[in-house]
Parts: sequence; structure tokens; C-alpha cells
Amino acid sequence: MRHGEVANPDGVLYGRLAGYHLSELGRRMADRVAEHLAPRDVVHVGASPLERAQETAEPIAKAQGLDIVTDDRLIEAENVFQGKTFGIGDGALRRPANWKHVVNPFKPSWGEPYVDQVIRMMGALNAAKDAARGHEAVLVSHQLPIWIVRSYVEKRRLWHDPRKRQCTLASLTTFTYRGDRIVSVGYSEPARDLVPAHLLAGARPVKGKGKAFGA
Repeated sequence: MRHGEVANPDGVLYGRLAGYHLSELGRRMADRVAEHLAPRDVVHVGASPLERAQETAEPIAKAQGLDIVTDDRLIEAENVFQGKTFGIGDGALRRPANWKHVVNPFKPSWGEPYVDQVIRMMGALNAAKDAARGHEAVLVSHQLPIWIVRSYVEKRRLWHDPRKRQCTLASLTTFTYRGDRIVSVGYSEPARDLVPAHLLAGARPVKGKGKAFGA
């Protein structure tokens, strides 16, 4: 699961920074998904250590009568622009000193290599599969790591256009195992009606809106 909306009025790319919590809308998203998952056979709830992920996992764990298992492998991807505003023609990219960080989108040169994200996210998925074998697990993470591990499982290239990620706020990307092998991937948006239109998966960008500041 991707976490809910974050309170971030200044538009900072918050990345792994502490102190960024769910907005009121984000809490409603988390509650909605908890209601959606309540009838499911969930026996394990894990989350990234970042506040927004922990707060998203809280109502899910409560509804299932479980404790949250914090897994550092679910954390947001590293990014050199963390703590800055970011965008084409504004923010950090206006400074020539930062241009060296955007020369290689295939790695990517601005942050944690895609391959490293695959390794840690697959480790988290496999650990959750073992913890919930025969049942279901919910893991709360962040947009980029979720999309990258899904791309790997579905045998797509890892470099991509960020605007085309199918990983809306509070969405569920479901990996189904048969034994120790992933046999299918699903996607759903239980809180879709709560997500602002310009932030939905595949939405066209709107000037002044829709930037991903920490995802």
C-alpha cells in the first residue's frame, strides 16, 4: 500500500526527512483502506519507518488486532534533492550545481539505484510472505519503491516516466504468491474518491499541482 496524503504546504521534496505526517485527508484515506481490508485474512501489517507510512498502517493494524512491524526495507528511495523544492524550471533545477544529478535517468543519478530498491523491496515482500504464509499481509511503503518492484516483477524496464506510475495515494498493489513464487500482480484504489483528481494515477499534470514531493 502507498501511504495517504501528506501535509506539505511548502511543496518540499521530503523524501526520508522526519516530521512529515498525514494530512487530515490522508488520515481519511487510511481509514477508508482499513475498512476495505477489514474482512480480509490479514495476519501481518508492516510499514516503512517514516511517519506517513506508520500513520497509514495504524488503522489497518488496529482493525485487524495486530501490531505494526517496522521494516526499514520499505522506506522511501534516497534522493539528493531531499529537503528542496523540485521541478522543471523552478526550485532546485534552476541551480547549475544540481544539473550533474540529472544526467542519468537510467540509474538514476539523483538517488538510490533502481536495482537497490528492487533488492530491498523483494526482501520485504518475501519476509512478509513468510510471516503470513497461507494468509495475507499488508505493507505500507512509498510510490517509487512500490512502482519499481512492481516493474521488476512484471518484467518491465526500471527507468520510466514518473508521470505514468500507476500508484495513486492509498492505493493497493497486490502480489499473489503460490508457494515462494509471485504468480500475479493486482492494483486497486479503495480511496479513489478521496484523492484529488490531479493526483490520480495517469492524470495529466496541472500547473502548480501534482508534483510528487516524497511519495
